[in-house]
Amino acid sequence: MPDAQRPPDLGRHLLGPHVVGQRVVVRRLLRGRTGPSGGPALTDVLGVCLSWAEGTCVVQPASGEPVRIALADIVSGKPVPPRPAPRLRVSARDAEARTGGLWATVDREPLGAWELRSEREPTGRLLKRANSCLAMGDPGRPFPEALAAVEAFYAGRGRDPLAQVEAGSALEESFAAAGWQRLSYGESELLLASVARLRRSLTEAGARTGATADVELTVTGARAVASAGAGCDPLAEARAGVDGDWVGLHGLTVDPAHRRRGLATTVVLALLDWAAEQGAMTAWLHVETDNPDGRAFWEALGFVTHHTCRYYAPSSASAWPVNR
Repeated sequence: MPDAQRPPDLGRHLLGPHVVGQRVVVRRLLRGRTGPSGGPALTDVLGVCLSWAEGTCVVQPASGEPVRIALADIVSGKPVPPRPAPRLRVSARDAEARTGGLWATVDREPLGAWELRSEREPTGRLLKRANSCLAMGDPGRPFPEALAAVEAFYAGRGRDPLAQVEAGSALEESFAAAGWQRLSYGESELLLASVARLRRSLTEAGARTGATADVELTVTGARAVASAGAGCDPLAEARAGVDGDWVGLHGLTVDPAHRRRGLATTVVLALLDWAAEQGAMTAWLHVETDNPDGRAFWEALGFVTHHTCRYYAPSSASAWPVNR
């Protein structure tokens, strides 16, 4: 019998009653139909398995009515990971674009999809995110010309150029090939979480520990500072900035003598309650990859990694030494 006319080998799959409640992909036979090659017609169904009984599998796709599939018609199939939450399906470029709301005094100029950023009046050391080119997406011109534009922008402001790239991206390879060198510090992950879920987990954590502290919330437009403890030197403090329905958290500090008393969760919860009132639904933050304690703290609350960022500078740059 020609291969095109040979029926598929039914019954060989990784499915069964154990996949009920899981997301699965099922390839099934369409009896009485002919496929493009002249053989049996097949189709795939992707969704959550609702039941597996009495010779039938029922799968609920993302939209539409449940699909009933005779077990005898299943050609292949397997469980698949849950569909990522909508917030995790945004690009690294779009996620990083939300981070600009933390600094009100940063000048921004587009370079295609890239963004040139520079603080007007920096105090203390230059912050990398606020004084670097967000080099993600298409700069709208040949790469060498884009590099020249980045260097000219920062030269005009008396700054050394710096680029923030997504780790492992083609653009990172292009910067390296152009002779720019990766900074040995500052690599960070952008973490995302649901504001509603965070508020629940933080409220539950506070109830378990019995932690109580007076929190002072200072709001300036779309930015807020939460401080726990009296005086000008609070025991714990954190900052937040709302941009649309996203809120960024940063600057969490706790007095070493008062750690593990629930102060960190108290100030973060105060900021999230305020952000939720402003309509924020997604929380984000950066945490450096060489800060395992910080990563563990945020991940325990429900944050997940969206992507990793790195910084590149020309080998001649002085403000951004490759080796700290």
